[in-house]
Amino acid sequence: MFNTKLPTLNELPSTAQLLRSTIVAAIVACVLLVTVVMPSEYAIDPTGVGRALGLTQMGEVKIQLAEEALADEAAAQASTPQPTEAIATVPAAPATTPAAPAEVIPAPEQPAAPEQASLQHEMSITLSPNQGAEVKLEMKQGAKVKYLWTANGGVVNYDTHGDPYNAPRDFYHGYGKGRSTPEDSGVLEAAFDGKHGWFWRNRTSKPVTVTLRTQGEYISIKRVI
Repeated sequence: MFNTKLPTLNELPSTAQLLRSTIVAAIVACVLLVTVVMPSEYAIDPTGVGRALGLTQMGEVKIQLAEEALADEAAAQASTPQPTEAIATVPAAPATTPAAPAEVIPAPEQPAAPEQASLQHEMSITLSPNQGAEVKLEMKQGAKVKYLWTANGGVVNYDTHGDPYNAPRDFYHGYGKGRSTPEDSGVLEAAFDGKHGWFWRNRTSKPVTVTLRTQGEYISIKRVI
């Protein structure tokens, strides 16, 4: 009734064939790990194939930019003076003098939290050779800002990233990065409440001026490095 031909035992793959296929798949995975994944993600290229394909350079850019951003962020935090608490010493009143009732002074009103608004700014920063700079926008989660920055005929390395309020040490959230880039534009959407922006470094032998234009929903803009 049915013409379907069922496979015979001789047509099914043998244990040796399955084992051979497994070994071949494992070898292919190891080759891809050594020639593609390790060079592009960790700049480790034992075979030289990754550099020939341009993958090792990609990994070097990722590592270099991440290290530069972390180092400059740590330097900025270290340079911020910590507030000290002042404790006033009040001399005790003589035993024969009754203590005067304490004057009740109302606590000052706390300023309201800054509101996010539609803002627009333009700023230019000149970087000497090997100098870095960072500009951050204070934004609420989900806020969007259109941006355009240009190196005005030069090139810079850049790392776009963000930090939540009270971020733990070594925290990193990246939006994009590049090396020897003349300009970049797009929409920056805040992944969380905090500060989000750009870090640039001039790796050329001449000064480079970076001009940044922003337009959208944010509370403030500030150069932090």
